[in-house]
Amino acid sequence: MLRIRWATRPAGERATFIVLALAVSAVSVRAQDIEPRAYSNIPIGVNFLIAGYGYAEGGLVTDPALPLENANLQTHTSVLAYARSFEVGSQSGKFDAILPYAWISGTAEYAGQPRERDVSGFGDPLLRFSLNLYGAPALSVKELASYQQDIIIGASVQFSVPSGQYDADKLVNVGANRWFVKPELGLSKAWGPWTLELATAATFFADNDDFLEGKTREQDPIYSVKGGLIYGFRNGIWVALNGAYFTGGRATVDGVEGDNLQKNTRVGVTVALPVDRNHSVKLYATTGISTRIGTDSDTIGIAWQYRWGGGL
Repeated sequence: MLRIRWATRPAGERATFIVLALAVSAVSVRAQDIEPRAYSNIPIGVNFLIAGYGYAEGGLVTDPALPLENANLQTHTSVLAYARSFEVGSQSGKFDAILPYAWISGTAEYAGQPRERDVSGFGDPLLRFSLNLYGAPALSVKELASYQQDIIIGASVQFSVPSGQYDADKLVNVGANRWFVKPELGLSKAWGPWTLELATAATFFADNDDFLEGKTREQDPIYSVKGGLIYGFRNGIWVALNGAYFTGGRATVDGVEGDNLQKNTRVGVTVALPVDRNHSVKLYATTGISTRIGTDSDTIGIAWQYRWGGGL
């Protein structure tokens, strides 16, 4: 989504700069994430390996739909992710898979009762398919050198696989013991080095039928609206300021509806730093600025990306 003056930089290096945003989703393994540059034109046939680490303090980031109160939790998350770009019709698309591992410790309250937890394990893997519907034609690395973005419209669908660590006797876990699916529609508009992004999504949850010793937990969808502003420098560095609003997600346990409608707002900043034509690094931080129920946490993280393939 970033329009940069490419004339002074090799095509392979440019490809690395464009796709660095894939690292954001690797560390942001939450249903409520703030991901800049989710819809951009990237060269087809390129592979990406991403490793990252994130630290969060406050609410629970592995399952932000869990209505905790007075949360004082520390979450360390490491991730390994793979992504590949390809052609769908005449437009570019990508597939990415994320495997998280987390350590969680601290205290929180649920239904007025204090809880304490110290747990680690693999989280639920995340899979996503993204397709640019308009404005991002499928191009090789060499063809991408002359591409100039105007408007890109894209869509994606992400889902989780409930195979992570889960203890039905405990409230706080690394895995959620349920599927979710998250369709999203996004738009990106470039003006010189500036890019404006807008996206809307809905996260739909399956039931957790083994919640706190055999109870059934149902969850209404969580709806989100996200926006961001990105500035790209001539040397390939880019900086993004993003914000998101989430609402919905009221939970019902064994037929009893909870007073836990979520209305949360988060903001974040991301800095992407190219290293060479194959390697890049991303730094990010997010925080909640208003929270009714859900994830009120501060997060920082770093991700490294390695790119290969695509004829480079």
